[in-house]
Amino acid sequence: MPRASIVVPAYNSADTLPATLDSLLAQSFSDFEIIVVNDGSTDETGAVAAAYATDPRVNVVSQANRGLAGARNTGIAAARGEYIGFCDADDLWAREKLAAHVEHLDQNTDIGLSYSGSRLIDEEGLPMGAAQRPRLKGVTGAHIFKRNPIGNGSAAVMRRAALRDLAYRPRSEPSRDWVFDETFRQSEDIECWLRLALTTDWQIEGVGGSLTMYRINGNGLSANTDRQLAAWERVVSKLRPLNPEFFMRHEATARAYQLRYLARRAVSALDGDAAWAMVRHAMYHSLVPIIEEPIKTVTTIAAAALLRAIGPSPINYAVRLRAGIASR
Repeated sequence: MPRASIVVPAYNSADTLPATLDSLLAQSFSDFEIIVVNDGSTDETGAVAAAYATDPRVNVVSQANRGLAGARNTGIAAARGEYIGFCDADDLWAREKLAAHVEHLDQNTDIGLSYSGSRLIDEEGLPMGAAQRPRLKGVTGAHIFKRNPIGNGSAAVMRRAALRDLAYRPRSEPSRDWVFDETFRQSEDIECWLRLALTTDWQIEGVGGSLTMYRINGNGLSANTDRQLAAWERVVSKLRPLNPEFFMRHEATARAYQLRYLARRAVSALDGDAAWAMVRHAMYHSLVPIIEEPIKTVTTIAAAALLRAIGPSPINYAVRLRAGIASR
């Protein structure tokens, strides 16, 4: 059996899937399989995946659309590796990424989730000059809740044993376990990572380097911030009963950080009203972000205020990028 499996959820990804698979097949660590989950695509994704399946390392699983969480769960069920990584069908991995995570997990048997920093690329796959450089060591549930150092769904490589400890079988599910909650169409990553921190003894730790190339597209920047906030609130409501004392201590600050993050997204989408509403709500819930990260928080407040007051014309590309989703 392969040592590692890489799960690639793919929905209408015919344009970007070849670059994703090329980057995965070029990994310096060679003992792996790739599981492409064609999640009910209506474009040529299935044909693209089938063409790559001539390589014995590539396996294609097709299913009716179940969303990103459902595609990942299907991939996990089909995976044979001891370590299982995730790469969305529009993102890329650096050649040395899998090797770094395998070494990391081999040397630290208490780590259940290994991740890396990420470089941002645009819709054409070109570098945007920004990166997610997260905290790597000493990561607690509070760090996951407030700042999500894992950053995105293509950064993580997990130990099969940790996935097994997270798995559950809903009554409505006839065939396989869930690791990611398929009732979420947003925030399914943070729900999974935080549940791992709250319900298991597995450690979460990063490796150095920006080893994931995370694609930013226009739709992602302009995604409805109210809908994203509602999904985050669902995560809190679902997990709060697991550890009420944890949420009593950290929920207000985490909500302020989440609202600040969404304000930065709204600035990037040039939505001044939404950005200003988000920063006001953030400061109402907690002033901790302005104490812990004064430069980033004040910059966010200033950008939101300026955008709301005089419109998008003075907000140049660099300012939008720095106030955007390069980091939370």
